Amino acid sequence: MGESVRLTVTEGVARVTLARPEVRNAFNAETIEQLHDIFMRITAADDVRAVVLAGDGKAFCGGADINWMRSSLDLSFEANVADAERMSDMFRAIDNCPKPVVGRIHGAALGGGSGLAAVCDIAIASDETIFGFSEVKLGIIPAVISPFVLSKIGASHARALFLTGERFDARHAHRIGLIHEVVPAGDLDEAVEGRLAEFHTAGPAAVAAAKLLVRRVLDNTYDASRAITTEAISRQRVGSEGQEGLRAFLERRPAKFSS
Repeated sequence: MGESVRLTVTEGVARVTLARPEVRNAFNAETIEQLHDIFMRITAADDVRAVVLAGDGKAFCGGADINWMRSSLDLSFEANVADAERMSDMFRAIDNCPKPVVGRIHGAALGGGSGLAAVCDIAIASDETIFGFSEVKLGIIPAVISPFVLSKIGASHARALFLTGERFDARHAHRIGLIHEVVPAGDLDEAVEGRLAEFHTAGPAAVAAAKLLVRRVLDNTYDASRAITTEAISRQRVGSEGQEGLRAFLERRPAKFSS
């Protein structure tokens, strides 16, 4: 199995790069497996404070690899279920990663590529990027990515885009909340680095707790979330990071976790 995804870790930043530019970084079984395994490793890594998810070449991710799609024609229903479950587990591994994930998105983010944008905590796209949930054009549906996309853009926009399969530009992706910032292509790296700098001034445990908080509150009723939120803030306040952050603020000095 070749290297479909490349991982480097420097100064607390894990850079995860889709590395199949000859096919616009399209998904196949190897890419899915390697993305899943890499994000599980990052989840357990003590030396990682943030993640950048990017793609080599002219596109972020062009969707599904045509040869992989061709091979699925001969799969049974049961084999298709297993195949889809592996893809779902990959998206879940990224979505559940306690480290903040910044998407560096350019060129094209189609089908599962738009799904990847949806599981990034902060998604930044160059202004020429094209997005689309184009599955219905192939007689299929964006089923596996739907929980993540619906959470990001809501049912109204999902209905319009899932049902037509139409492509849309970065500005529309920004308007519906799929991405958070649109910049000229030449400014993309600077914009990503600017967001990474913010994470280096925040407590790593606090960032992870804040990310978990969003999911837990959304998944629960108010009565349940009351207990979740009061316990979460209390745990953070009495922890070493919360104590240090508050003392540093009161003493007008940088916190020890800032770098």
